[in-house]
Amino acid sequence: MTNPRLYYYLIALIFTIHFIPGYAQMSPDSLAKKVDLLFAEIEGQAVPGSAVLVVKDGIVVLNKGYGLANLEHNILITPATVFDIASVSKQFAGFAIASLSEEGRISLKDNVRDYIPELPDFGPKITIEHLVYHTSGIRDWTGTLTMAGWTFDDVITFDQILRMAYNQKQLNFDPGTEYQYSNTGYNLLVEVIQRVTGLSFREWTTQNIFEPLGMNNSFFLDDLTEVIPNKANSYSKGKDGKFHFNHVNLIALGSSSLNTTTEDLAKWVINLDNKAVGGESVINRMFQRGKLNNGESIDYAYGFWIGEYRGTPWIDHTGGWESFRTYMTYFPNEHLSIVVLNNNGKRPTNTALNIANFYIPETNSEKSRQRSSEKKKPKIKTKVLDEYVGTYKFGSAWYVHITREEANLYAQETSGEKLLITPISQTAFSGEEFGGNINFERNDSSKQVEINYNGKKRLTVKGHETLNSEQLSELEGKYYSEELKTSYTVIKDKNKISLNHFRSGKIELVHAWNDDFEAEKWLTKSIEFFRDLNGHVIGFKATEGGARNQIFYRITN
Repeated sequence: MTNPRLYYYLIALIFTIHFIPGYAQMSPDSLAKKVDLLFAEIEGQAVPGSAVLVVKDGIVVLNKGYGLANLEHNILITPATVFDIASVSKQFAGFAIASLSEEGRISLKDNVRDYIPELPDFGPKITIEHLVYHTSGIRDWTGTLTMAGWTFDDVITFDQILRMAYNQKQLNFDPGTEYQYSNTGYNLLVEVIQRVTGLSFREWTTQNIFEPLGMNNSFFLDDLTEVIPNKANSYSKGKDGKFHFNHVNLIALGSSSLNTTTEDLAKWVINLDNKAVGGESVINRMFQRGKLNNGESIDYAYGFWIGEYRGTPWIDHTGGWESFRTYMTYFPNEHLSIVVLNNNGKRPTNTALNIANFYIPETNSEKSRQRSSEKKKPKIKTKVLDEYVGTYKFGSAWYVHITREEANLYAQETSGEKLLITPISQTAFSGEEFGGNINFERNDSSKQVEINYNGKKRLTVKGHETLNSEQLSELEGKYYSEELKTSYTVIKDKNKISLNHFRSGKIELVHAWNDDFEAEKWLTKSIEFFRDLNGHVIGFKATEGGARNQIFYRITN
């Protein structure tokens, strides 16, 4: 729902350590003292923490650990500590694809099924380029596995991920028409690489990236039983206030599963600058943003997001699995790279951008925006505000209720909290916590008020909202997905219904609108029952994260 880059950018502005002339020439000792302040709250405590790397002008100016890699044995995090860097791994798969493309061994316009015939023929061609840019429509396995009853601490192997992709029955959307992040796409890229080169992905990356760069403690994990020296554990804080160990049982080659250190990543980010390994053609290709079929550019490249921060080019990527939270950012014009690897579940992006602020001054336009935001808010008559009140469908089982209290408007999702949205103009409202600007527009033909949210029109809904006890009973029964090879039983208890699964147990459904519900255990929480022409319930569509409209047909009442 939210734009993660915008969110982190705003947070960094709030918590920024303001630029002072001369910071770009600060000594390593001066920088270390300033970074130490960012971690003052964990100093001397037996808690998980972070490894932090700063490279400026090809020189490592900071490489330091904070907190513990292993709580059981009180082992400190150091530059030699091995982290699972999760989705920051994608840029290495991007390097491999860019290399094979530059060598002429593959074409970005090739049909993926030319290399992986096990992938279903969905009709429209899915190209390698679609996988690189997350525009393929292939469902993300993090959503499909959840709906199939898996948990993220289950053993999840590369072969299992591929088999789930091979059994997919339909796409989220036609290839090239949308951007939607899909880990599965990068796993399929790795399978292409393996079939083209005849090497395992671990072998290819070791021979073509890690050995040439001297990254001697970096490898893609392909064996969960392997003993990894100096490995950081993943910890999360429980309801009891204590840290608990998280099992990481994932092999997701290409989308994740790179184990590395900040010592090694220093060599990688320096190579992004000097292009010694791969050369200019490969590295420059990695920074090329994708385009949709309509010519619209997207922010994603070969395992990187491409944008602008404080008026300068900004290249970065986040990662997260269990409580590993990782971030790498690169500012090519400043020859500045920052890496923060956490094993405590905390988002590292704010830390990295606060460090970046030591080197990159706040722009005049930024200051101007800040001043304008402090100006007096526009006054809107209550009569106009009342015209905006209503319920709007933002997506699959995603409804937003706009209400007025005195002179303020609030936006509330079905099971979310009520959030204030503040006026920017007579028709536009800003809701940072909600994830983007909300613009109220009138339909030219019907004159009905509609919402434009993040550049897309959202449906205004009318009609009955609640379901009575008899209508809820109509939804009971057993539902089966051929694609996921799993079933759910819908059970009514009093005036509520739930999904019940052999592995997942009971999942309460929260009513959204008519036959649409949210599933409280899932991330995107979308369940939409559908009926035949006679009004009989025959199935439901489930959406979870990057897996849309998974169909479950009713097999028993």
